[in-house]
This record gives sequence, C-alpha cells and structure tokens, in this order.
Amino acid sequence: MTGPGKEPDVVPALEVGGTHCAVAVVDTTHWRLVPGTVHRLALRSDGTAEEIIFVILECAHSVDIEPGRRWGVAIPGPFDYESGVARFRDVGKFDALFGLDLRAILLDDAETRPRDVAFVNDADAFLLGEWMAGAAAGHRRAVGLTLGTGIGSAFLIDGTVTEDHPAVPPEGRVDLLTIDGGPLEDTVSRRAIIARYAELTKSADTDVDVRDIAMRDRDGEPEARQVLDRALIALGRTIGPWVERFGATVLVVGGSMAASWDIVLPRLRAGIAQTAPAVVGRTAVVCATRPTEAALIGAGSAAFRRTTTRAVKSGSSHPEKRA
Repeated sequence: MTGPGKEPDVVPALEVGGTHCAVAVVDTTHWRLVPGTVHRLALRSDGTAEEIIFVILECAHSVDIEPGRRWGVAIPGPFDYESGVARFRDVGKFDALFGLDLRAILLDDAETRPRDVAFVNDADAFLLGEWMAGAAAGHRRAVGLTLGTGIGSAFLIDGTVTEDHPAVPPEGRVDLLTIDGGPLEDTVSRRAIIARYAELTKSADTDVDVRDIAMRDRDGEPEARQVLDRALIALGRTIGPWVERFGATVLVVGGSMAASWDIVLPRLRAGIAQTAPAVVGRTAVVCATRPTEAALIGAGSAAFRRTTTRAVKSGSSHPEKRA
C-alpha cells in the first residue's frame, strides 16, 4: 500500500500474443497501466525460437524499471505455468519454443534482472484485468471469452480464476467443448470462419480476414452473413448452458473479433437464447472495456500476488481489489 505523497506500488508485466508482445508497468494501487510505459512490438508466433525470444526480451527492455522486481507474464497455452516451460506442439503458434524454460531465460536477462517471474494464462489474465479495472468490476461471478485465432476462456469467482468447479468446463477451457458432434473451434475460430467463407464464395483470395468478412456482412453480402451466423450462434449455443450453471452475472468478450461487436453481440445472444434463455435476462453480455490493457493488468496482478497461475486457478489466493 502507499501513503500520502508516496509513489504507487508498481510491477512490470509482459503480454505475449500470437501477433505481438506488449509490456507495461502496472500501478497496483489503482490497477491501471502507468502512462508512458506501454510498448508493443510485432511478433511472429511461427518464427524460430531465437526470433521469438529476441522480440520478448527487446519488448521487456523497452520499459524503464529497476532490476530486482517480480515480473508478470501473460502467455497462451499449452504452457507449464508453474515451471515456466513452453509446451506448444502442433498448435500453429510458438511451436519453436517447445521445451524451452522461459522463466530461466527471463531470469538470466542481464538488463531486466527480475527477482522472479509469475506466468499466467492469457485468457485468465484478460478476465482478471477486466474484473479489477474493467467490464467485470463489481461482479462476484464472471466468464471471459477471447475470440481471435481460437477461443480463450476463463471463469472467475470473487476475483479468483477457477477451473476446479463442477459448473466449469474441463480445465476451464471452452475450446475443448463440442458443437454438432465436432470440436467447437472447427466452427468458431479465425481459421474456421475464413475456410468456410472461402468454401461458400469459391474464392482463392488468401488475404481475406475475419474483419473483412464482418465488413462484407455489414454491406449485406449473404455469404458473409451465413458464415458469421453459423459461427457466432454456435458459440452462444455452446457457452450459454455453462454460463447458466456457473451463475455468472457478466460475460465479457475480448480478442480481435470483439472489435466487430455490432456483428458479434446479436448473434452471440441469439445462440445463448436457444440453449439457456434465462441467461439473456440475468447475465450481461458485454464487450471488454480494457481490450488492450486487461491482460497486462492481469499479469501484473499475478506478479503482485507472488503466485503462479496454478495457485490462481486452485483458488488458493486472490488479489485485494483496491479503489
């Protein structure tokens, strides 16, 4: 805690994503990013181990923080968050990091010289950040979804992300669920949406992305509308019963697809209404209010609590939420 006239308590945080790496200093008194400390670098998740590590360290070096701090790092799975060892294999991103001890690499960095590193799943960090300073603030039970390359998810009770709950999917992972007999991500993912659109339009245009399909939907193109209807209504149908069983009062959606919120929201709610109509009136379905900051704030909270994501997920500790 800080007293009158003192500088706020701060922790450095990194967010490692599929297309970028970000760093910031997190003010743990007000749970915000310290102005002027946010830096982002492009990152290729299909690069070599040397290329990926170079970008991560270069990003860390861009923030002015004294050595000896505990760092928080938000990173997607599969990853051993306790040991800091990458377990990516045949997942289409960061495969070159398989088996590397990222904790040791960061601890050995001569420039930042951290005291310790706390790793946290990126979807968990996103929901923690939104709970501490965003759209999930004030809610006892919240569900978070990140929609981008795939589906990230987190379930939170009183500020603690949990995967050990009878009303939570295995490992807290919505991406492991199925719809119409197949994996959900075969219907709801960047890859699936683009592939289905190419199939319907018989197009060989490899530059089309989800945001382009969303724009074409706004322009009234039937193929774009059909693809997005199928994907987003399926997501709502799948997540609705879990939101209902969990008793969440808010469902927060982030990730690159959430930038097209006018496209996402009506379809997501329509899907939820098909399988869990009570959720529509009881649970707020909202877009993230800290879409670019939440994961950094969540990573900072992991460092602040001097814990690993497994301690977070088991419910053994949770951050004090301070105004």
